[in-house]
Amino acid sequence: ILTEPKNALVKQYSEMLKYDNVELIFKKDALKAVANKAIKNGTGARGLRTIMEDVLLNIMYTVPDQVKGKTATLTVTKECIEENKDPILTIHKNKDKGVDELNEAV
Repeated sequence: ILTEPKNALVKQYSEMLKYDNVELIFKKDALKAVANKAIKNGTGARGLRTIMEDVLLNIMYTVPDQVKGKTATLTVTKECIEENKDPILTIHKNKDKGVDELNEAV
């Protein structure tokens, strides 16, 4: 449900963030943490979207202003799910030769 089906949740959020030139990366342990949290909450598969929204909703509204024409990577870790930490936004500042990366915790 998270990664495999055609309409998997991770794929849906990845597509939404692509409009802002942001690549979404979910670490494997983060995906396991999402599943475990849904089981712990007793919501099962129905609760997966809610858990993902809790992590991604705010960032999806702030990312466009932070990226502004550049490209970026948004990484969701286990700590984002379990400890309510913010995902890691890495903005790639394009230059004439090469790419500089600015790591920012959102």
